[in-house]
Amino acid sequence: MLTDQLGNSTDTFSQYKDRVATLSSNFELGLFFFLLRKSLIWIILFFLIAFSCAYFYLRYTPQVFQSKTVLQVNSENEASKVLNVQNVYENQDDIAKSIELLRSKVFFTKTLSSLPLRVTYFVEGTFRNNEHYKVSAYAVDADVMSPAVYGIRMNIYFKNESEGEINYSLSGRNRSYKFRSGEWLKTPEANFKITISNFPELQNQQSSVKENTFYFIVNDFDILANEYFSRLNVHLLNDAAKTIEISFQDNNATKTADVVSAMANQFKDYDVKKKGERAEKILSFLDEQLGIVAERLRNAETSIYSFKKDNKISDSKGMGDAGSLRLNSLEDELIALELKENVLNEVEKSVNEKKDIDTYQLISLLTGGEFQTVLSSQIGSLQNLLKNKENLLYEVTPTSEKIKSIEFQIGVQKKLLMESIHSIKDQLIVRKENLEKKIKELEGQFYSLPSEEIEYSRLQRLFAINEKFYNLLLDKRTEYSISQAGNVSQHEVLDKAMIPNVPVSPQKTIVVITGFLIALLLSILLTFLRYITYNEINSVNELNKLTNASISVLGIVPKYKKDIPVSQLLVDKNPKSLIAEAFRSIRTNLQFISNEPGPKIAAVTSTISGEGKTFVAINLAGIIAYSGKKVIVIDLDMRKPKIHLGFGVENIKGVSTLLIGKDSLDECIQHSTFENLDFITAGPIPPNPSELIISKKMADMIEFLKTKYDFIMLDTPPVGLVTDGIAVIHKVDYPLYIFRAEYSKRTFIQNVDRLYNENNIKKIALVLNGVDIDRKSYGYNYGYGYGYGYGYGHGYGYYDDRISKQKKKSFFKKLFS
Repeated sequence: MLTDQLGNSTDTFSQYKDRVATLSSNFELGLFFFLLRKSLIWIILFFLIAFSCAYFYLRYTPQVFQSKTVLQVNSENEASKVLNVQNVYENQDDIAKSIELLRSKVFFTKTLSSLPLRVTYFVEGTFRNNEHYKVSAYAVDADVMSPAVYGIRMNIYFKNESEGEINYSLSGRNRSYKFRSGEWLKTPEANFKITISNFPELQNQQSSVKENTFYFIVNDFDILANEYFSRLNVHLLNDAAKTIEISFQDNNATKTADVVSAMANQFKDYDVKKKGERAEKILSFLDEQLGIVAERLRNAETSIYSFKKDNKISDSKGMGDAGSLRLNSLEDELIALELKENVLNEVEKSVNEKKDIDTYQLISLLTGGEFQTVLSSQIGSLQNLLKNKENLLYEVTPTSEKIKSIEFQIGVQKKLLMESIHSIKDQLIVRKENLEKKIKELEGQFYSLPSEEIEYSRLQRLFAINEKFYNLLLDKRTEYSISQAGNVSQHEVLDKAMIPNVPVSPQKTIVVITGFLIALLLSILLTFLRYITYNEINSVNELNKLTNASISVLGIVPKYKKDIPVSQLLVDKNPKSLIAEAFRSIRTNLQFISNEPGPKIAAVTSTISGEGKTFVAINLAGIIAYSGKKVIVIDLDMRKPKIHLGFGVENIKGVSTLLIGKDSLDECIQHSTFENLDFITAGPIPPNPSELIISKKMADMIEFLKTKYDFIMLDTPPVGLVTDGIAVIHKVDYPLYIFRAEYSKRTFIQNVDRLYNENNIKKIALVLNGVDIDRKSYGYNYGYGYGYGYGYGHGYGYYDDRISKQKKKSFFKKLFS
């Protein structure tokens, strides 16, 4: 028995694999929709659960809002354009640098510090907390003395419009303090001034939600920036138009618009402030140089005046003018080199001491484009590395490997920059030495001239050089002053940040569609799994397909919708019912198996108990008796007899007592209420039913009954469980094998194949019992035409003319029937 079970399990598993392998070619759409209808309760449950989950998700998930603004970066200086002077700020407005500035945590922290986020106010709900940004009915000023209070939830309770209490937990200890509105409350960690501005609103909120739900948090802006930074998004919108989009997400809609607007305003203010600081530092440098040169100029004027007064010289006599001009030119070059050297010294000092001076502007003072190009590139790389280090310090510790790596790069870049500066200074020194040498040579040529004239020419030359240098510095200062006067932010907000009305998450449409698709997918998956694992027989077409049409299908028996009576005999209740017509059809089709004259014997069997063989045997015998023939039904299923139940008699005597000689045949034959229909029950269950069925007395009894009856109906044991009835089935005229729709397994066909092929029972015919004809209206064609060409119209169950005229069931009743 265990071997048979293992064999059946293996066959079933192989059948599932075969069905999956041949799914695309042998897909039965009708069966799929039939199983879909059978799974309707589960499908409805899936959709109810999916939409319920969607509803609760939308109801209790915190909403996320997003606001955004579009900023256009512009670098034009109106004052510089009007006066046609150099715009000294133009190289600072690079779009990539602007984006990195907006993305930096330092800038974001400054932005948050400009908003009322020092203290955030909350109301605790049943499932989620709501932030009262700018709408709180009370205000808190905090003077923090210990950073431990940052980020701590502080519950607040209001007794009346002027008094209340706060409590919080710090270092595992609960602390509680009473306060008065508008007065400072001193605690070891911080001082608080709580002002109640709208006590009726507080009372209204406390009555609508549970009590003691108000609390506030004192924030550190660096910590707050780290928390909010992931919600900020800055990206380039259009490179040609130099537009940047700034967006921010938060649970509070008003806060998102305020943060984005503050970012744009802070960027404009930062631009003006940084440019102003640069200009002030450059102007300070120029003023310092002007003071030095002005002092030289005054000394030169005083020296000329004193010399002319002492030597009574009114003017130069014109001697040595050409040499004087040459010396003046060389002195100009020497002064220019000294200016470059001074600027290089300032750059070197700024780099070494890390002063916040704009080295780009110092470089612009250098004459000679090759120096400016080299140093500008190296200083730009150094500044980028410093900026990256500042950003990393918000994410990692100063001792991390990333910081060590970038510090190493900064050191290398500084070393390269200092070497470049030293190299340029060395070149300047060489050029200065050459100029000084030439100046001395020219001065030697004047030794032959009178000493007064030579000295006077030298003084005039120094005065001219200092005057020219002074005028050059004065022109530069004027240009910076004009640019500073036009230093207003040219950045424009093209798309102003608005307070969003619709959240970006969760999105109602997407959540509902997702829930619908999940429910639909689960429904299809459930139906598909049931389709793959479906192993029941449902239609004549399936029988023909599974047997390769080698075994005839004698007919079908419609499913009886009502409770079958104990007698199981239905054809006598209403001879015009659909079930009666089905059995008439089977009776008619029997002649195609054997149409020879004389009494006939039919044996009804099945694979297992419960497939309806006794029901078919009794009603088929009844419909044959209804045609006027004498019929007797014999119960040979002595292990599980049922004929006596069908006719409502006791099972005291019958086949078992008859075959052992205890009772005579006449004593065992019983008459039913139906004319021409007799029956013999199985009798008490014997210990050896197999031996009794194949005994000679059994054969003699059948031969004797053939002389008294026109038709003998044998109800044999199920051949799938025992082999008692195979010998009897082999000898009868009409061997009938019963299958029950939605009950019999497809593997049961193998038993029929064995009877047909191995036992050589070629006359065996099939009957499909319990077919629900009404399901044809749902598109699953069961193939009610069969074998011998007989079919049924629409209808089911125990119908007569009156019932068939009743109203059809509604769609929903059909759906749930």
